[in-house]
Amino acid sequence: MVRRRPPIRAVGSDPDYRFTLANERTFLAWLRTGLALLAGAVALSGLVPDFGPRPVRIAVTGVLLLLAMTVTIGAYVRWDRAERALRENRSLPAGQMPRLVVIGLGVVVAGVGLLVILVEVGK
Repeated sequence: MVRRRPPIRAVGSDPDYRFTLANERTFLAWLRTGLALLAGAVALSGLVPDFGPRPVRIAVTGVLLLLAMTVTIGAYVRWDRAERALRENRSLPAGQMPRLVVIGLGVVVAGVGLLVILVEVGK
């Protein structure tokens, strides 16, 4: 059986509202990043259908979609963990999301670079 976590309001006490608002702004920034990654996937798959070999385009689009989903879900998890830590007056937890985004974007940059090279060679 899965044990549910108590609601945020039931944990600890209210922190200084500035910390809560800063945590919310960070959450929204991560969501914008996820939306930008999604927009990149849509653009690559739909707006430039003749940009390089189809399998490479599909692979890069898939990485962008996976990264967008990871960032979107990770944004909520990060927000929840930070908010609970603030309410319990604990240190903020370290996250892996920045590392995942950097690795994922590195893969995307390499894939798009490959697409550019293949398009230029094919001309």
